[in-house]
Amino acid sequence: MADTSQNTFKFVVVGGGVSGVTCAEQLSSQFPSAGVALITAAPHIKAVINFKQISKTLEEFDVEQRPSSVLEEKFPNLTVIQSAIQSLHTQTHTVQTVDGLVVAYEKLCICSGGRPKILTQDNPYVLGIRDTDSAQEFQKRLSKAKRIVVIGNGGIALELVYEVEGCEVIWAVKDKAIGNTFFDAGAAQFLIPSLEADKPERSAPCKRPRYTTEEPAAGASHTFTADEGRRARGAGPTEPGSALGPDWHEGLILRGAEEVSHRVSVEYQCEVDKIYTSQELLDFQPQALGSENGSWPVYVRLTNGKTFGCDFIVSATGVVPNTEPFIHGNNFALADDGGLQVDDRMMTSEPDVYAAGDVCTACWEHSPLWQQMRLWTQARQMGWYAGRCMAAHVLSELIELDFCFELFSHITKFFNYKVVLLGKFNGQGLGSDQELLVRCTKGQEYVKVVLSGGRMVGAVLMGETDLEETFENLILNQMDLTAYRDELLNPNIDIEDYFD
Repeated sequence: MADTSQNTFKFVVVGGGVSGVTCAEQLSSQFPSAGVALITAAPHIKAVINFKQISKTLEEFDVEQRPSSVLEEKFPNLTVIQSAIQSLHTQTHTVQTVDGLVVAYEKLCICSGGRPKILTQDNPYVLGIRDTDSAQEFQKRLSKAKRIVVIGNGGIALELVYEVEGCEVIWAVKDKAIGNTFFDAGAAQFLIPSLEADKPERSAPCKRPRYTTEEPAAGASHTFTADEGRRARGAGPTEPGSALGPDWHEGLILRGAEEVSHRVSVEYQCEVDKIYTSQELLDFQPQALGSENGSWPVYVRLTNGKTFGCDFIVSATGVVPNTEPFIHGNNFALADDGGLQVDDRMMTSEPDVYAAGDVCTACWEHSPLWQQMRLWTQARQMGWYAGRCMAAHVLSELIELDFCFELFSHITKFFNYKVVLLGKFNGQGLGSDQELLVRCTKGQEYVKVVLSGGRMVGAVLMGETDLEETFENLILNQMDLTAYRDELLNPNIDIEDYFD
């Protein structure tokens, strides 16, 4: 372990999540004789394991929680300081921890991630799932629960409603379809049957399908009951550690107290209006109970006018950049979303201060095929690139923007389907200048291609399509596909060989 008596390091990285650990590893490896410090509030760090480069831009990896001592054993020049940050003083190039330790740096990288947007901070019945401790608390509460209400439509909410068993789930989303962050209503419709136990029959894919979706009206709900294997539509149902890994639910027993296998009711186009205890509801809004009885510990009134009682509420409404307490007394430029602005060298507006991951906002001129989304893939890429930029600055070397920022690409899994997102997968920023081609095989695969000016600019792949590398190349090459559009998604054509 490096000597901490002087508390002075060439490089200091704040944050024990994926971006911070990746950055610290990059610096420790490139400068084996220089002092590197990683400051993290949690006793464990998030390490990237099983990394695989699938294609030019697509990568796949797992995230494992490990003791910080593993890093120190691997890199003798790396010191892990377990403490939260009290303040940053950019003028003197020092960081002060809540324990009173003052750490001086030559170069600093802020990788403090994001903090969850909790519906309310002080309600014991509202739980935000962000780190390992909160995930374990969720498992503990769920084991005694008969009904929970989930608020949010992002990755955590999608994974949670699918994984939970033995408990009724009321899922409130502000959008017209589930998973609005990641896909359109057509892809959402493809995923919906997975909330039922009965597997949908496989049907042959149509060569040129016409895809129509029936959007639920504002305030409508869909109910999916695994035990019944059917779908009904109607008025309703009878100081933190680093963020979780992409497979946060693996190893957790997410089972409630009921015998039902899986029952999810989705309330569309609504948000939380008010949260009541049972006594508050009886005292002030007894008419809001409707068909509900007064025996639940907490009640949620939604903006669609419906009220649901439950054992507890899960707030999964996303994160905001965790810029506290770095901005106080300093002159950081902040983006509209609250993130620290960084240029194409991951540098903030303060000298010798870099940032990576969820805490920062990429403010350089983006490639037409890339956009920032606060995902695990980009956290790793940004942490790795920030480390390289810091090293290049110290060595007075030039560095080009990494190729990973040329094309947005992400691999994940939703409802047990492999999901690949490429480029402007939802037509982001294209307006009416786009054409969609869709191929769907119920229960097997969903393929959507976004064309603009006859060229492929984005794609959504669900299931084992084996199309990701071919489509990535077509997007990067910007080949005019006008002559091939009628055959592009023809299941009888091996498209990979076709464009080889």
